Amino acid sequence: MASRHPRQRNGERHRDLRHAVLIAVRRVLRWMVALLVGALASAATAQTVSPAPDRVAVTIYRAPRRAPDQAIDRAWLQGYALITEQRRVTIPAGRTTLRFEGVAAGILPESAIVTGLPHGVREKNLDADLLSPRSLYAGSFGRPVTIRRTIAKRIVEEEAILRSGPDGAAILQTRDGFIAADCAPSQDALVYNRVPPTLAAKLTLSVELDSPAAASVTVTLSYLAWGFDWQANYVATLRPDGQSADLLAWVTLASSDTTSFANAETMVVAGAVKREDSAPNPAWNVPDESLTFRCFAQPIVAAPAMVFAPPPPAPAPAPMEMDVVVTGTRLRRAMVQQEDLGDLKLYRVPDRTTVAALAQKQVALLDRAAVPVSIVYVSTVDSNGDADAPRITLRLRNRTDQGLGVPLPAGPVALFQPRGDTALLIGEGAIADKAVGEEVEAGVAEATQVTIESTNPESGKGWEAYRLTARNANPYPVRFEARFAGEDLPRMARMTETLTRKDGKAVWSVEIPANGSRSFSYRIKDRD
Repeated sequence: MASRHPRQRNGERHRDLRHAVLIAVRRVLRWMVALLVGALASAATAQTVSPAPDRVAVTIYRAPRRAPDQAIDRAWLQGYALITEQRRVTIPAGRTTLRFEGVAAGILPESAIVTGLPHGVREKNLDADLLSPRSLYAGSFGRPVTIRRTIAKRIVEEEAILRSGPDGAAILQTRDGFIAADCAPSQDALVYNRVPPTLAAKLTLSVELDSPAAASVTVTLSYLAWGFDWQANYVATLRPDGQSADLLAWVTLASSDTTSFANAETMVVAGAVKREDSAPNPAWNVPDESLTFRCFAQPIVAAPAMVFAPPPPAPAPAPMEMDVVVTGTRLRRAMVQQEDLGDLKLYRVPDRTTVAALAQKQVALLDRAAVPVSIVYVSTVDSNGDADAPRITLRLRNRTDQGLGVPLPAGPVALFQPRGDTALLIGEGAIADKAVGEEVEAGVAEATQVTIESTNPESGKGWEAYRLTARNANPYPVRFEARFAGEDLPRMARMTETLTRKDGKAVWSVEIPANGSRSFSYRIKDRD
């Protein structure tokens, strides 16, 4: 066998060495790629979705600047609520995005607190890009859609790609070129193949977290949200003796939020809680989500078709709900339970209830029979001796021995008087927050049978004389009060009646006989 040349043997050795090196390099590269893929896979953020809370509590705070006699404005609720949700979630190991769906639309994301996670939260985000005709169109830019044309009752479908934004003409690219929707004799609609991943059917709060191991935990999510309000509503019905009344009160809950909180533990807080910001006006914050196609100069409103189920429409305002059981001639209700909350008062609804979206409901606050009351006719007199028309005023003492003795939250009062088999409305007023022991007073209507006249019979150097004459046209005596500003009392002299003090005012209090009158004269000195 002939021996090979040394140069040939060296070439073969070099080829074998290069082959071995290439094999080793390939192995190293495969190993590095596997490590890189594993690292990327481990670094990828998983997603965990919590569609709804397992338990929820709603604590509603009254609009801070709404007066007790000002009605709740359902179109602009300026109170807020503390929402506390408990959710059971399973989180994987590694970096995870935990998405809380179904939070309140009026959420203040900066107030959100998440507890119960093993290693806390890295960051939180509010995903508020909700599904609507406009956002669906805008999110489908550059994506395939189907244009559906109706021509003489015949439907023709064609694949296309969106090539324009939601404002102006809808430009689509088809196999035959570019077209504009609703610019032909046909009626056009768009059919979307899927929802863009950036859109959500529910408002979602998401948090980023790192977990060293998979775990199932109960998470508590708490946050403040605008768009809620509440008030107390009182109904007082005078008894035939005119010296007592049956007092019924409701807690009225209102929500303008588009999220419902079913079977919620519900509470309301009475008192003034200081907040620096105020409720946003819906007219300033609700974007126009309608979609209008314009065939260049001619606007045509389009209702794009969807092949997937759109989110359900917001429910209509719900009627007031009451938990009322008739037993004999009295009504028994599950009353709210009052608790102390620092200087504030918290009223807890004993049974779980649904705080429905865009709705208002009532639950019973108190029901007291034969509470001692008095009807007083009250007039205010200014520094010039002018008196305003007397007002029918309901007065009672918030004490246990007077049939009450509970903190009374602010709200309107309706006063009824029995007439035969029914009760007629006398008038409506309001009370402020009243503590136990305080006097409760509500002016409900301007009197027609009790009047007051003010005259200025004489004057002198540095003084004016006035005479007040109060008249009662009722066939029964009435209690009348004329109230003077407290700062005027030091300048008053030669008074024909003794004045008392009440809430910083000087008061002429007198009983006027049936079909009779009473007078009061005084002088008032000029200001220095």
